Amino acid sequence: MWIGSVFNYLKIQNRHERWLVGCLDLILEPVAGIRRIREIPRRNASPARILLLRLERIGDLLMTVQALQCIRRRAPEAHIRLVVGSWNANLAELLSDVDHVETVDAPWLSREGTCSSLQHIAQTALGWSQEQFDLGINFEPDIRTNGLLASSGATRRVGWATGGGGAFLTDALHYDLNSHTTLNAQRLVDHALPEESAPSTATKQEPLTLPSSARNLATLHLAECEQTGPIVGINPGCGRSIKQWPSQRFGQLAAFLSRLEGATIVLLGAEHERPLTDAIKRSMPENAKVVDLVGTSLIELAAVLQRLSVLITGDTGPMHLAAAVDTPTVALFGPSDPKRYAPLHPDTRVVNTSLWCRPCGLIRQPPTRCQNRTPDCIEGISVERVLDETRMLLSGQP
Repeated sequence: MWIGSVFNYLKIQNRHERWLVGCLDLILEPVAGIRRIREIPRRNASPARILLLRLERIGDLLMTVQALQCIRRRAPEAHIRLVVGSWNANLAELLSDVDHVETVDAPWLSREGTCSSLQHIAQTALGWSQEQFDLGINFEPDIRTNGLLASSGATRRVGWATGGGGAFLTDALHYDLNSHTTLNAQRLVDHALPEESAPSTATKQEPLTLPSSARNLATLHLAECEQTGPIVGINPGCGRSIKQWPSQRFGQLAAFLSRLEGATIVLLGAEHERPLTDAIKRSMPENAKVVDLVGTSLIELAAVLQRLSVLITGDTGPMHLAAAVDTPTVALFGPSDPKRYAPLHPDTRVVNTSLWCRPCGLIRQPPTRCQNRTPDCIEGISVERVLDETRMLLSGQP
């Protein structure tokens, strides 16, 4: 029981994983203590080379953009290397505050069938160790990526202890589960590169600058629609079924918006989510204006989102992408916590239910009663409520 309480600092939901990581931390700590004495990082030196790890999904990268912008402001002459999963490579290339983008597809994060081999990961880390990075920051609270950052040999390594592997870091902070992901990322930057004069104040994130080729393609698809009424995007997929609003309700909502607002409905999603959008199309009136853009590439999707009047989506990457291009969004939240993950955009309307059990955050391993069915926290979101929120955004109401 005492050992279990020692591991309470780890914010890992699965008890067996928490114990495993906790035991690894106990083994690593003595070695790390010796290493910290030997390293004595130069905290006041201005870093010339900075390595940043953000290997997770689309939304995770986008919720780190403000932190990346802050790093550039505070280290304007530094070379900044950003490491992301290959699914985010094109998106990361749009970030002007980064000098170089590199990809590593961590096995525990890959979903697209692409997965970097252990040999590739080891060779990549060896390459980093030869480049003499002054500062490394891992934005993911995970023992594995903390270990990856340690193998880079960066003089100073900043990250989270709450996913394990704090011993791999020179500066291990505790992740605040009551704070937004964007603000936690900023905390790492404030610790690694403190403001010399005064504490930083939050600044509004500038919309992504998209390539003309993507914008031209979006114009080709949607220019005619803009002359006939609002353009409403519907993104029914969420990556995980536990977060997914039923496609029948998306279909009812689309039909209402078509009839009441004269809206053009733009269907969005990955190619494997086509059964969801096909179900929505079948429920639409014959005279409804529907544009099917399922399977659009990530950067082209951003350009399409930029032209929408509003996007309706669950808690998934396109939700954050819409905010990044300044598009009003109605975001449907079930088991995940909007306080941590909803876009910090003024025109985002969060819709969820008031249940004693939400937000449970049990996405990977849902409770037994929520498996193989629509969970109550999603089931409780009515079409009428989502319709009301959407129409208020369309009317320009704050």
